[in-house]
Amino acid sequence: MATDTLTAYTELGLAPGASEREAKAAWRRLVSQWHPDRNPGAAAVGRMQRLNQALDALRRAGFPQHGGPQPAAPGDRAQAPSHAPSRTPTEAPADPAAPPDNSAGPTGRPLRRQVRLTLEEAARGCTRVLSGKTSRLQHACNACSGAGWLQAAGDCATCHGAGVLRQPGWFGLFGAASTCTACAGTGQARQPCVACAGSGRQAPPGYRVSVRLPAGVRDGDTLAVAAHRMPRAGSPGELLIRVRVQPHALFTLDDDGTLHCSLPVIGWAWMANRTVPLAGLGGPLALQLDRTLHHHRLPGQGFPLRRGGAWGDLLVTVLPQFPAQLSTDQHILIDQLVATGL
Repeated sequence: MATDTLTAYTELGLAPGASEREAKAAWRRLVSQWHPDRNPGAAAVGRMQRLNQALDALRRAGFPQHGGPQPAAPGDRAQAPSHAPSRTPTEAPADPAAPPDNSAGPTGRPLRRQVRLTLEEAARGCTRVLSGKTSRLQHACNACSGAGWLQAAGDCATCHGAGVLRQPGWFGLFGAASTCTACAGTGQARQPCVACAGSGRQAPPGYRVSVRLPAGVRDGDTLAVAAHRMPRAGSPGELLIRVRVQPHALFTLDDDGTLHCSLPVIGWAWMANRTVPLAGLGGPLALQLDRTLHHHRLPGQGFPLRRGGAWGDLLVTVLPQFPAQLSTDQHILIDQLVATGL
């Protein structure tokens, strides 16, 4: 008898060679105990999946005939509660109480990430390396088929092969019997699966992809990385990147690509029409002051009008700063300027 079939009988708590009717009855009994709607425990979903896989494995292998074909018993298939919402493959896994269906293909759901950029990075474009897990859903461990344990030789050391534990009663008499948790009532020895550390779940595959963000992306833009660039296992969909541009301490941005900034300058430099440095998104700039102007327009020094397109203008508001109190030297210099006349 194949190992998978023996494991299936063990999962259902049956002896090898049990009939189809016995397997269905055991499956219904265990479903009533482990259905997530009735059992809020964290292990309920995993146990339901293993029960479904066990029944499916026995059906594929074929049941031995005991006195001819067995009539179908009513309620062979446990139904989900009527209030449970219907689900599609792209929304969530199928109801774990339904018999296994191995015909479902990849869901194609995209991965979603959010990337924060400075205004300079959004204007010039940049490259980011993104990594993470391809899915929040953990799949059954391949080594143990989701059971979390592997069959070992010999009887269970806790119940000595009986499958049940009896608590001593009054005057040394045996009390009530309970199912042995070490072997789940099978009486056969088990050992934890090393591949999944006994959890029955395998970690979802990870991904690591280098993404080039084009110049001119705006806050709220969504960029897509094609599915063929993502890992094959566990991520059939594309990667959707949501761009978040952080506020800038100096610049404000209009929808037409125009940048605005206020630039405090030394009042004497403004009066003398000097040149002052200015940090632009594309690199350092030099601004020629004019004491007759407070507003300057620098063409092509703003933000890209569209991705990879021409840049808008930069509007600079000059704020001349003069000292509140003049020093003695400053008074002397001003007197000399006054003496020169117009």
